[in-house]
Amino acid sequence: MNSQVNPEIGQSVQTGAIVTNYHDIGSGEPVLLLHGSGPGVSAWANWRLSIQALQGEFRLLAPDLAGFGYSQVPADIQYSRQLWLEQMVAFLDALGIERVNLIGNSFGGSMALALAIHHPERVNKLILMGSVGVPFELTPGLDAVWGYTPSEDNMRAIMRIFAYDQKLVGDDLVRMRYEASKRAGVQEAYAAMFPAPRQRWVEAMAHGEAEIRGIGHKTLLVHGRDDQVIPLQTSLTLQQWIDDSQLHIFGRCGHWTQIEHAAAFCQLVANFLRAA
Repeated sequence: MNSQVNPEIGQSVQTGAIVTNYHDIGSGEPVLLLHGSGPGVSAWANWRLSIQALQGEFRLLAPDLAGFGYSQVPADIQYSRQLWLEQMVAFLDALGIERVNLIGNSFGGSMALALAIHHPERVNKLILMGSVGVPFELTPGLDAVWGYTPSEDNMRAIMRIFAYDQKLVGDDLVRMRYEASKRAGVQEAYAAMFPAPRQRWVEAMAHGEAEIRGIGHKTLLVHGRDDQVIPLQTSLTLQQWIDDSQLHIFGRCGHWTQIEHAAAFCQLVANFLRAA
């Protein structure tokens, strides 16, 4: 299978013990896109609309983090925030990129924060969308997402949690994401990441207040007002803790800001990255 058959498969590069599947599209200032942790997710599935809209102005780098999409991992891998952080650093090193703008979605927001905290010299500007990374009480929506087991009905239920506009949850999209979630090895990896009880994984992906307050990068926070997965309060907290930050809240929007408000989101991102 190759990218002509499946657009989720891009290029591959060795990043430590992981062979990372990634997309490198467009030209200009580099932007690293970090996806969320929904079942069957991949970088392409998460960011395809953003890549199409922004590729004329930026070089967009979208890797599949270990355990997701089409990156290849050793059989005995132990998933952790440290593992994903090391993969990101190795990915930038392998591509010879010293410094990037950084966009993290949900789970990917925690990883974007990790890179900004532990390797601040590698980050230019920071964008966090519906981000994990501060303590919060596990929502029923996130518990359902992380507890997913493969079936079309379960995938439809999960996607309805993600979207404010239920018209987006069509049969073709549900079937496509369901098929992705039941590929060989995918559910085994997914189940190994966030087993119940799941409040501990919210805490494991959270960073210390002092660490977040120490972030000096210009930061844009984006959140859907009606998000049932990651509560709006997480971005309100981040806006308080990150000194040079701004927050944009989309009404009539769930956890799919980059899909439900694709054009407005991309315009917001482009304006923020262009600004001095």
